[in-house]
Amino acid sequence: MSDTKIQQVRQLWLIMLASVAISACTTVETQSFKVGKAGNVESATIAVDADFSKYDKLQAVDMGIYFPANISLSLEDQKRLRAAFRSAFIAKLEGYEISREPGPTTMTVQATLIDLRNSSGMSPPALSQDISRFATNGSLVFLMEMRDSMSDKVLARAGDSAKAPALATGEGQLTDWTAVEEAAEHWATLFRGFLDNNLGR
Repeated sequence: MSDTKIQQVRQLWLIMLASVAISACTTVETQSFKVGKAGNVESATIAVDADFSKYDKLQAVDMGIYFPANISLSLEDQKRLRAAFRSAFIAKLEGYEISREPGPTTMTVQATLIDLRNSSGMSPPALSQDISRFATNGSLVFLMEMRDSMSDKVLARAGDSAKAPALATGEGQLTDWTAVEEAAEHWATLFRGFLDNNLGR
């Protein structure tokens, strides 16, 4: 074998060894999802290995609010928006035990409002690829995510865009608070149905 050939073989082995070393040090976790019982929401996915039977408490966390770059809602309006949604959802969760802390039988639930109505084609960078799949440019989507409170593993996501209240995201615009409260009530009702379907209530 020529010196050139030997050198090429050595380089190939070094590349292969480096690849093995990298793969040994890197763990890539993936999750599989299936279409879930939607409970009248437009779309829903459930983790294939989700076991809802272990949960008897819910931990509600602050709602996420996402807009395209250079679009925003005032901090005062964000606070009022979160309060409106929280009130609507807490009212609909009668019969479920609410916990302030994570625990082995507690499921975390988080609402997210994704407003891409003024998007120029790019989703907000803070959105993960999985979540951005629920939102399309030009739409306003309400997303509810359910996670194991201890591991933070995603159990289910449900998204709906049937309501689109006006929000004060630009100069001279006003938030339609009546429409916001109606949307919060609508989505809280849908989410209660989604919860009941999947938690066997």
